[in-house]
Amino acid sequence: MVKLIVGKKGTGKTKMLVDLVHQAADASKGNVVCIEKGNSLTYDIRPQVRLVRADEFRIHSYAAMNGFICGIMAGDYDCTDIFVDSITKICGKNDEEMVLFFETLSELTDNQNLTLTSTVSADLAEIPEALHKYVTNL
Repeated sequence: MVKLIVGKKGTGKTKMLVDLVHQAADASKGNVVCIEKGNSLTYDIRPQVRLVRADEFRIHSYAAMNGFICGIMAGDYDCTDIFVDSITKICGKNDEEMVLFFETLSELTDNQNLTLTSTVSADLAEIPEALHKYVTNL
């Protein structure tokens, strides 16, 4: 399952994501992963959640992020939740690539019984309509 938290900068997306990470960590019988750019969440995320810095793995595109997430899923059968903070800051704002990324991962996560939640820094009207079905914070 794919979920998107959409909103402009300063609208509380990251706080909502952190709350969801902690809820998942409390409820999960497996592993929870949170991917971010930089290290701004270091003190916000509990130690039992695997916090990954995308820049350390040179992830700068949707194709690289797709491969990275598939690698997590392939290597950790106990992973139940993956969170990505600020996907557009990590991968850019290419609408075609973003749609392909989330549609591909929607199918993969459904098959793996895993939830992928990501924040997108944009108004709902600014993201492709094909992604509106994944938006959860409206």
